[in-house]
Amino acid sequence: MDFFGELTTWFAGFAGSEWAVIVLAIATFLESIFSPIPPDPLLIPMSVLRPDMAIWYGLVATIASLSGALVGHWLGARFGRPILSRFTSDSKVDLAESFFDRYGAWALLAAAVTPIPYKVFAILAGVLKFDRKRFLIVSLIGRGARFIGLGILLFLFGEQIQHFIEQNIQKLSLFGLAAVVVSCLCLWMLVKFRSKLGVS
Repeated sequence: MDFFGELTTWFAGFAGSEWAVIVLAIATFLESIFSPIPPDPLLIPMSVLRPDMAIWYGLVATIASLSGALVGHWLGARFGRPILSRFTSDSKVDLAESFFDRYGAWALLAAAVTPIPYKVFAILAGVLKFDRKRFLIVSLIGRGARFIGLGILLFLFGEQIQHFIEQNIQKLSLFGLAAVVVSCLCLWMLVKFRSKLGVS
């Protein structure tokens, strides 16, 4: 097992600890800024041990992630592109920037829901002076869909779905992204339709 795998296993070992929620909050906060360890290896076993608390754990992860993302956004706005070079290669930064330039808020949403490194896009949003309020709204939708959505699944199905989630986290993330995008488009179409009808 490599160092990253050992670190992830050690991290997941906190699931049954009295410190689990605090560790989850800190880890998710840091993951939105510079940490390479996603919170899922802790969030999933925590939720399996206490399915009744799974949605609450997802909410904790969402709030902590948003807090970290706001710090990342501030760092990007304050220190510019060089700050990203401390966390990832220039080639990956270039790729993320071109993706952001082309898709804007949708790129941020994709990073918030899927395993794409969210921290890179959070900091990059600050570098590119992406509106903070809009950044917060998009991040809330994306991170909420990922962590609270995961909590809902574990609340409903518990241990019987744990293995499936762990083996298919990327597919589930893509499905979650598709669901969020479709929901946003439906909401946009509804607003447009109501405005055409003159309904307030």
